Amino acid sequence: MFSTADWDEPYWTNKQHTAAVLARLGWRVLYVESPGIRSPRMASKRDWKRLWRRLWRGVQSVVLGAPQRDHNIWVLSPLVFPAKHHWPFIGSFNKLLLRGTIDRMAKRLGFDHPVVWTYHPFMLNAVSHVERGPTVYHCVDDLRAIPGVDIEAFNLAEEELLRSSQAVFTTAHALKERCKRLNPNTHFFANVVDADHFEAAMREGGLPDDLERIPTPRLVYHGVLSDFKIDLPLLLEVARRRKDWSWVFIGEEREGQQSPLVAELKRLPNVHFLGYRSYQSLPEYLRGMQVGLLPTLLNEYTRSMFPMKFFEYLAAGLPVVSTPLAFTEQLFDGLELGGDVASFEVAIERQLARGRLTQEEARLYVGENTWDARTAKMLEYVQSLRPVL
Repeated sequence: MFSTADWDEPYWTNKQHTAAVLARLGWRVLYVESPGIRSPRMASKRDWKRLWRRLWRGVQSVVLGAPQRDHNIWVLSPLVFPAKHHWPFIGSFNKLLLRGTIDRMAKRLGFDHPVVWTYHPFMLNAVSHVERGPTVYHCVDDLRAIPGVDIEAFNLAEEELLRSSQAVFTTAHALKERCKRLNPNTHFFANVVDADHFEAAMREGGLPDDLERIPTPRLVYHGVLSDFKIDLPLLLEVARRRKDWSWVFIGEEREGQQSPLVAELKRLPNVHFLGYRSYQSLPEYLRGMQVGLLPTLLNEYTRSMFPMKFFEYLAAGLPVVSTPLAFTEQLFDGLELGGDVASFEVAIERQLARGRLTQEEARLYVGENTWDARTAKMLEYVQSLRPVL
C-alpha cells in the first residue's frame, strides 16, 4: 500500500484506516509511507525538519527493513528524493532505492502476486518488475491542487497509473469523472467513519476539564487547521458576530503554516484552541459539543473533498453545518449548509435549535458508511479481478 500519509500521523486518514481493516481481515500489509508529494519550502524550518526525519527513517528502512507496527502491518519509510520525480536522474535514484527495499521486504514477508493499492502515482517504477495481482488506485484527494506539488510530473504519472490500474476507487464524484475518462473501471465510494469509536460520545460520561470550563453552546472543528482547506475569513467574521457561541478548535496548524487569520481567531475571547488531542480521546470532547463544523474553503483542492469528519460528527451525535461542497449536493439528514457569513450563521442557529442527535438518529444517518463495510465492498470487487486470493 503506497500512502500519502505517514503511519503515525496524529489523525488517521483513508490510508491508515483501510490498511487496518485489511489487516484485521487477514491480509498482510506492507504500508509504504509518503515519498513527499510536494517540494519542501526553502524558508520552512518545519518542512526541513520533517524532511530530515523522513530521510533518517528511510535509511533505517533500507538498512534494517520495515518494522512491524501492528498486527499484519509493516511500515516502510521510503528513502527517496522528495521532489522533481520526473527528472531522469532523480527518478532513477528513487526507483533503485525503493525497488530494492520493497523487493527485500516482499521476500522477507513471503508475498506472492501481491495486490498493489496506491494513493498516489509516484510508485509505478518501484513495482514495474514485480509479478503482482491487481493494481488499485484509491483516489481520495485532488493532489494536484496541493501547494508545492509538481503538477506536470503528477499529471504524467497519474495518467500512466490510470491506464495500468485494474480498479480505481474515488471518494468524490468529481474525482470519479476525471479518472473515468482514462479508466472505465472507476467506482465511487464515499468517505466513512469508525462508528463504534465515535459512538462513545453518545454514552453518558464526564467531559475533559479543559472543555468543561468553556461555556455552551460549543461549536467544534477537529482536524488540521490548514489555510488552503478552511475558510478562515468566514470563521473569523461569524465568530465576531456571535460572541454568545463558543468556537472550539481541536488540532494544530498544518506543517509550515503561520496564518495571521488563525492568530486573529486566537485573540477572540469566545474562541478556544485546545491543540492536538489524541484520536482515542476525541469522543470525550465531542460528547460536550452541540454542532460539528465543516467550514471548508471552496477551491480546486476542496471541490473534490468528502470530509471524513462529516460522518464522525454524525456518529458522535452532532448535527453538522458545512459550506456547500460538491458532496452536499446529495441529500443528507443532519446537515445544514451556509456558503457565506449570513447563511452559515443561520445554519448554525437551526442546528442549535434542533439539538444533538438521538442514538437512533445517529445510527440511521451514518447507515452503512463504516470502514469495515466500505472496505469489504471494495475488496469484493478486487477479489473478482483474480481467480484466487
